[in-house]
Amino acid sequence: MNGWLGVVSAAHVRRGVELGIAQIGHGKRAPLARMRAGDTLVYYSPVEQIGDTAALREFTALGVMADDAIWQADEGSFKPFRRRAEYLPLRPVPLALLRDRLHLTSGPNWGYQLRRGLVPLDQHDVEIIRESMQR
Repeated sequence: MNGWLGVVSAAHVRRGVELGIAQIGHGKRAPLARMRAGDTLVYYSPVEQIGDTAALREFTALGVMADDAIWQADEGSFKPFRRRAEYLPLRPVPLALLRDRLHLTSGPNWGYQLRRGLVPLDQHDVEIIRESMQR
């Protein structure tokens, strides 16, 4: 099982949790295809909503990929690819509380990798984030 960090606005994360789905990169298929059933997906939200200038910088949800099926939803002119995800009932945690303990943030210019939208996350970081979100 692998860990993944998805970079998505908090508003979109909440909608995905409500629907029981995972969606990355504005509905692109490729990031979802990198994940497998049983993989953990942690969402990091740099902002509340797309276009916001105020930073949020929180881990906002954590779930497990339920299966390997990827489908394309039809929302009129928007047809995003999605996967089923089972989210744990956890609370958001600010990055600032965990930054010194994560491998993800240990290197210089670590934030640059977040631009990809989906970043591999090691088991150490998954567990620290999960534990912090459970408190």
